[in-house]
Amino acid sequence: MNEIKEMLPFFIPLVVAEMALLIYTIHHILTHKTYKRGSRTLWLVVAVAGMEFIGPILYFLLGKEDA
Repeated sequence: MNEIKEMLPFFIPLVVAEMALLIYTIHHILTHKTYKRGSRTLWLVVAVAGMEFIGPILYFLLGKEDA
């Protein structure tokens, strides 16, 4: 239990950053109609299923249409 308390200063900002990135990614997916690859449904599944930074980063690298 003591080990968890020692790690909290690291985990709390990480979780906040993950959630902020996920919320921004979902907002971006829902407000845009065109994507480089895939569809809205695909990117929502990728972003939510790969929630720990991987899904949102994949979207911004591979799916976000440059407008």
